[in-house]
Order: sequence, then C-alpha cells, then structure tokens
Amino acid sequence: MAEIRAFRSDDLDDLYAICLATAAGGNEAAARYRDPKLVGHVYAAPYGVLTPESVFVVEDDEGVGGYIAGAADTRDFEARAESEWWPKLRARYPDPSDKPRDRWSPDELMSYRIHHPGRMPDEVIRAYPSHLHINLLPRLRGRGVGRRLMDRWLRTVREMGSCGAHLVVGRTNLQAIRFYTACGFREIKPPVPTRPLWFGIILDALG
Repeated sequence: MAEIRAFRSDDLDDLYAICLATAAGGNEAAARYRDPKLVGHVYAAPYGVLTPESVFVVEDDEGVGGYIAGAADTRDFEARAESEWWPKLRARYPDPSDKPRDRWSPDELMSYRIHHPGRMPDEVIRAYPSHLHINLLPRLRGRGVGRRLMDRWLRTVREMGSCGAHLVVGRTNLQAIRFYTACGFREIKPPVPTRPLWFGIILDALG
C-alpha cells in the first residue's frame, strides 16, 4: 500500500534521485548529466529546504517512490531562493552564458537555470499564486497515487490561504496534460508565447 506523508529532512536524497530518474527522457536523459544532482538542485531540493510544509512524498514497501513539491506563495519562494538557495550553487556551477547556447551540455543548461531562474509573470501570479512539481517512479503510476498526491497538495495550499495554483508542462507530454486536466487544471494563455504549456487551477472552485 502506497502511503502519502509529509516530507521529512531525510527524504531530501530521494527527491534528488526521483527528480533525476523522471527527467524528460527518463533514464536515457538522466545518463546525460555528469552531475546527477543538478536537475534536483533546480526542480526539487529547494522546496524540501525552503518550503517543506508544502512537500509530500509517497512511500511503499520499496521506499519513497514519488513526491509533490511546490510553494504556496511563488513570489516569496522566488525571493527566498534568491537569497538562500541559488547563491551557494552559483559559486559551484559557472554560468555558461559566454558560450553559444547550441553548444551547452545538459549540465550547462541546468547551470544556466541556476544563474537565471525563471520568474512567473504578475498576470499569472495574481490568479494562481502557488506552483508545483509532481513526479512518480514508474512502479507507482496508474494506481491513482498521483491524484491522491495532487488532492493532498491542493488542499494544503488552499488551507494556507492560496486562491490558485499553476504549473508548466511540455507540449509533447500528453500523458501529463491528460492527468492535469483530469485534476481540474486548465490551460493558461501566457502574456507572451512560450514553448511549454502553462496550466492553472482556481482553488475556490474545489469542493
């Protein structure tokens, strides 16, 4: 039986491992990174460190096999990451901006995101101030675990005072798009065209 529970500090290594294992392209993509922690530095670990109250993991007999991580207040998270998370990583990973982008390695692409983290537009944040990332290892997929994780997280951030949440997903990730749509998310039209899709959900509409 897969159990959903609150994140603990000793789960941090699992966040790193699952984030890498579920990176776009799966194991093949993960093998391209020389530093196996880089993807987790950007997309998973800062939430466990800075906003653990809005991180949940799913654990079965084999251990932690999935998580949902995010922040109830995106602007506050961005500010805290800028002062508490990115500086020490920027000292370790150089900014590749002086090289042509088409020559960047996967590691350099992640390093660029460490030096130039994205900032969501105010138009999105006003209606959808929270954001999230969710990842499950293959053994936990197709069992309703993702929906249970999502429901737990959305309920939590709503109780924390959030009125809405957003996420970003690749255009070709049709399975994820179907999942988010089934959970109640709808596509947001961004102020400027982007390659990934943005989805949002109004939490007041939840039962």
